[in-house]
Amino acid sequence: MKILVTGGSGFVGTALIEALVKLDGVTIVAAYRDATISDIPNIEIVEIGDISEYQKWESMLVGVDVVIHMAGRAHIMNDFAKDPLAEFRAINVQGTLKLAKQASEAGVKRFIFISSIKVNGESTSGRLPFKFNDLPSPKDPYGISKYEAEFGLKEICAEFGMEFVIIRPPLVYGFGVKANFSAMMTLAKKNLPLPLGGINNRRSLVALGNLVDLIKTCIVHKNASNQIFLVSDDDDISTSELIKTMTRSYDKKPWLIPIPSNWIVSLGKILGKKNMVDRLCGDLQVDIEHTKSTLEWKPKFCIEDVLSELV
Repeated sequence: MKILVTGGSGFVGTALIEALVKLDGVTIVAAYRDATISDIPNIEIVEIGDISEYQKWESMLVGVDVVIHMAGRAHIMNDFAKDPLAEFRAINVQGTLKLAKQASEAGVKRFIFISSIKVNGESTSGRLPFKFNDLPSPKDPYGISKYEAEFGLKEICAEFGMEFVIIRPPLVYGFGVKANFSAMMTLAKKNLPLPLGGINNRRSLVALGNLVDLIKTCIVHKNASNQIFLVSDDDDISTSELIKTMTRSYDKKPWLIPIPSNWIVSLGKILGKKNMVDRLCGDLQVDIEHTKSTLEWKPKFCIEDVLSELV
């Protein structure tokens, strides 16, 4: 089997390629933005630069059975682009659909697209957890671009007979994680007194190893064809519990002050940090029963073990 992987130098891509090279009978073509940054044996590395509607994939798709598409413009907390949606569409939509069209013409059997839970929405506060068949409700330019890419991909697959698999992960954590999760790890290590002991929200997270394992399953599982899958550790956690677990991973006793979460929300509004506080105090849960039953799959890794390894 020959697999083309895009975004191989990214956080998820690096771990996925390390897992794929261990499989027997698998040949990997890895499309990197900058091929000089990696030297992995037993794979063909191709430098492609920025992904766009003008990218030519034909030579990389010769003999490819499965495409795993992870490359794209990532979610940006403080986006200073003049037109963020146009920037996201150029790469995440037009770039993705260009690859999908050429893949279908090259005879690729299955196209696995790593999307985002942001296609479902931003929060499950006051509602049931997100499901795979919920009506999409993206709110920001990143989520909108991922939804539009999903929609276009399904149209291409219906026209040309290529199978699609769409995976929508929430926050992914593991070795190499950055941004908010890394910042929280730093706070836990310092073990400063934090006013976060009263947050009783529920958040779904997914360990890097669990996401990689699901992607590997979707490469070959017959039931994955033309499906949308949500993924998580299947063990939701509050922000308070997360920081406590992180702190214990450093063999320290958590020091959290039980301030009511509605006070934190009010303060966030006053300081103009509503979005940040919503992520800190709000709910975002996903229901993965469809994923587990369809693929006979379940998460292998739990957050306590992963955090211990990170520490």
